[in-house]
Amino acid sequence: MITELSFINFKSWKQVEKMRFAPITGLFGTNSSGKTSIIQLLLMIKQTVESTDRLQVLDFGNEKSPANLGSFRDVIYSHEAPGKLEWSIHWKLTKPLKVKNPDDKNVDLFIGEELGFTVEISESEKKRLVVNKIIYSLAGRDFIMRRKPTTKENYELIAVPADFRFIRTQGRVWDLPAPVKCYGFPNEVNARFQNAGFLSDLQLEFERLFSGTKYLGPLRDYPKRQYAWSGAEPVDMGLRGERVVEAILAARESGLPISRGKRKKRESLEQCVAAWLKELKLIDAFHVEPITKEGGNIYRVKVRRNPNSPEVLITDVGFGVSQILPAIVLSYYAPKGSIIILEQPEIHLHPAVQAGLADVMIDAVKTRNIQIIFESHSEHLLKRLQRRIAEKKISPDKMALYFCESENDGSKLTSLNVDLFGNILNWPKEFFGDQFGEMAAMTKAAMERKKAEGK
Repeated sequence: MITELSFINFKSWKQVEKMRFAPITGLFGTNSSGKTSIIQLLLMIKQTVESTDRLQVLDFGNEKSPANLGSFRDVIYSHEAPGKLEWSIHWKLTKPLKVKNPDDKNVDLFIGEELGFTVEISESEKKRLVVNKIIYSLAGRDFIMRRKPTTKENYELIAVPADFRFIRTQGRVWDLPAPVKCYGFPNEVNARFQNAGFLSDLQLEFERLFSGTKYLGPLRDYPKRQYAWSGAEPVDMGLRGERVVEAILAARESGLPISRGKRKKRESLEQCVAAWLKELKLIDAFHVEPITKEGGNIYRVKVRRNPNSPEVLITDVGFGVSQILPAIVLSYYAPKGSIIILEQPEIHLHPAVQAGLADVMIDAVKTRNIQIIFESHSEHLLKRLQRRIAEKKISPDKMALYFCESENDGSKLTSLNVDLFGNILNWPKEFFGDQFGEMAAMTKAAMERKKAEGK
């Protein structure tokens, strides 16, 4: 789980320091206020981790990527050249990471439950991206690979504090090449140092963090009258939720059980989804079935609006069902401990369902150890989160809520201070528009109209 993020010079953000992340992390704010940019930073890192090009420092994406960011100059603050981009991220490990003494495998040099990573990237005169330094932080120690002050091409490896130091292998002293991508240690590190083998474990944890991050975009595929399934297990829902039926069928085939808390009966993913759709009052029943009795690989999604209505295809009910379906399925299909990023999940949803989406998030976080990071404009979703805090269904420290706004020198981030009763103590001005002003203007107009009409 991500616990903290800092970054400098990314898009509209000049600097963000120690942004706290929680199991539920929400970004609210006006249009073009920088909310999406924070999501895009995480997606850019994910794309870089998953890229097959080891020489590519950053993967800015393309039309088929979660984030299509253009070039380095497009993402750098104020588009200034030469620009410098820096970010730092901290996250909790799924289990403590132990670094063994290479001379005695029974002895742990240090143990850490949280890992940190920092990188600084700039653009050279030849418009080539250069990694100036990478830092992995574990158990109060920093392991740093940085460019040598005396040369622009070679790197050195050091540890801080100096109670641990890297020991060179015997033979000629060679300089180190640049890091792999923006976060990896080159193979030469292990060849030139006797006790640097654990650095690959740090790098692997970084890759696991972002490989285990699932993203669902704001727009959904239209529901279909039939779906084909090859038998494969999708890793996510796709950018538009296009693999949601495949995920349901894969979970059915594997017998994946879902537990929604203590003393609750384990159920299939399909049953879990049907229960949520019913609880949200969208439909009464939901199931996926093969089109023919003989089976095959073509399926359809059938729903029933209420107990007395006939079953119909999902294409014959409102778009809200197919809009929220991928968000629900992803929350229970993703492996436990995953990070889920949702962008404007409330689009096309009735206000009551927007509020219910908060309950889906809370349940997934509590029962499956999922972290959900979302961007939203929904007042109803926020109000439900506040209500559940007041009802003791979730504590304020399990949430990190932010308001983003645009100022003359870039975006500004305000952490919302939520008390034990769900109150936001530092409610930003015109958070969801000027509601008081609208009511006052309506009342004034009504009074003037009544006066003019003699009523």
